[in-house]
Amino acid sequence: MKLAGWQQPAWAKMTTSIRAWLSLARQKISKNSETAALDVEVLLANTLNTNRSWLLAHPENLIDDETLLILDEQLTFLEAGYPLPYLIGTWEFYGLSFQVSDAVLIPRPETELIVDESLRWLKIHPHASHALDVGTGTGCIAISIAKNHASTHWLAVDVSRPALRIAKKNIERYDLQNCIDLVQSNLLMATQHQFDLICANPPYIPTPTFVTLPVSHWEPRLALDGGWDGTNTIHRLLEQSVKRLNTPGLLLCEIEETLKEPVLADASLAFPHANITILNDLAEKPRLLKIEQ
Repeated sequence: MKLAGWQQPAWAKMTTSIRAWLSLARQKISKNSETAALDVEVLLANTLNTNRSWLLAHPENLIDDETLLILDEQLTFLEAGYPLPYLIGTWEFYGLSFQVSDAVLIPRPETELIVDESLRWLKIHPHASHALDVGTGTGCIAISIAKNHASTHWLAVDVSRPALRIAKKNIERYDLQNCIDLVQSNLLMATQHQFDLICANPPYIPTPTFVTLPVSHWEPRLALDGGWDGTNTIHRLLEQSVKRLNTPGLLLCEIEETLKEPVLADASLAFPHANITILNDLAEKPRLLKIEQ
């Protein structure tokens, strides 16, 4: 796949060292990336089938001309704003590598808070046997928890069939087919089961905000746009979870930082007798709705 107007640059015809290429590449994408140095290191390591540590330990090694041409075309995509994870086809989450495509949301560090809280709760409730991952995407939440707590069986749902195909590949990658079932479903509509643990990373960005963000050009709108005020999907999730969450039980739902008050109010109406809190992420922004009953 080539961007329109892409041309082979003159410098790509010459053999180049790792150090020289990283410097040139960093300059090319620095205007569009706050992590340009990291991005080009990850890109080069992926293309050379190695790791960043090896690159930094061998800065004088030469890159052959054929690889340079591949790298420069990839840089053209990065310059245009195309996400690095989609370009290399994998991304790390909770210390694991996940296949990604533009059919799924790119896993982000703030979502690891769901995994941390789930594992903390499961340690206290070791007999919890049934869990639900709503809007599974890559499957990163269910897979990360299952890798660290194998005794819980997961149902992972997504309304997007292409997303489910990606999740299936990631589940097979970690040999978790016996631990995680996949079902196409709009939230909880396709299941009547009860769950001890419900995890969700629903679309929660308010539409007026979403259309102004760079992610609106590349990542699936279905996974990000939460409606006019951002709470549409969260509201439906809470309504449907009332009769699905066991006691004791835990529901964890990622939210947008501006939604703290309306989400707390909505959760209190749906679960009037539960312990409801909003946890902050590492940036001290409201990020995770926690409902425990």
